[in-house]
Amino acid sequence: MAGITGKDAILTRYAARLDELDRAKGQSLTRDAFRRLRRNKAAMVSIVVITLIVLAAIIGPYFMPWTVRQVDYTAFRSPPDWSKFHYLGTDQNGRDLLARLLQGTQMSLLVAAVATVVSVTIGVTYGAVAGYIGGRVDAIMMRFVDVMYALPYILFVIILVVIFGRSPVLLFIGIGALEWLTMARIVRGQTLSLKEKEFVEAARAGGARTRTVVFRHIVRNLTGPVVIYATLTVPEIIITESFLSYLGLGVQEPLTSLGTLISNGAAVAEVMPWLLIPPAVVLVTLLLGLTFIGDGLRDALDPKDR
Repeated sequence: MAGITGKDAILTRYAARLDELDRAKGQSLTRDAFRRLRRNKAAMVSIVVITLIVLAAIIGPYFMPWTVRQVDYTAFRSPPDWSKFHYLGTDQNGRDLLARLLQGTQMSLLVAAVATVVSVTIGVTYGAVAGYIGGRVDAIMMRFVDVMYALPYILFVIILVVIFGRSPVLLFIGIGALEWLTMARIVRGQTLSLKEKEFVEAARAGGARTRTVVFRHIVRNLTGPVVIYATLTVPEIIITESFLSYLGLGVQEPLTSLGTLISNGAAVAEVMPWLLIPPAVVLVTLLLGLTFIGDGLRDALDPKDR
């Protein structure tokens, strides 16, 4: 009995040592990734631009002379007029476009952020559990993913919105809950490789529970792929939200989003182009910037390029 206890103690110390070395290696790889990311000019410029857009969307409304719902009865359908502080003009109802653009950007970013968190949480948990357990459980779980892949994703989102209403909260959850499939596949593939590593075997031999092994030892070592895919998921969710809002199934008045502003501007683009161009430019800038950041993170964290 004493021999077994001594063996368990040795395995526990070995697992702890491997865990410590893994943390030190992770810190070194993180510093190396930051150096590589700083050398990517497109990614660094995109980080600056996206940061400025996010700050403008959050802080800008507090410095605006016009609020989102305030109507200027002397400036219906007005082009940009700096004398009245309508820097981007007004819409058909006399509301300041810049104020609405800031709110629309804020809403689109909020939808993307919350839906990405939901997507990553479901995808990482599902993929890690399937890959670690393996066998028949893994086969059944991944066949469900295959079936979900075969069904039209955007149709599911539209059905959810039509059946349960058009609240922003439902939009957050609905998009995120259906955007996790690729993440689950990526995490499952990485988990199949990691679960055979020495530090995982040492943790199991040391008596660590399955939940501890999966989320402390395996998931923690998947930070790179998860961060990369999450960054590339954000623009995809923004496009989905904008498409739904363009169809009138997304964010509803009195709230607004980039998709809603583009939809309203496209209807009157020939006579009031100032209603379409600014939200379209912001949307394209966000999509390109986030894509460049995702590409930069992928290159910085790719172990093949070290």
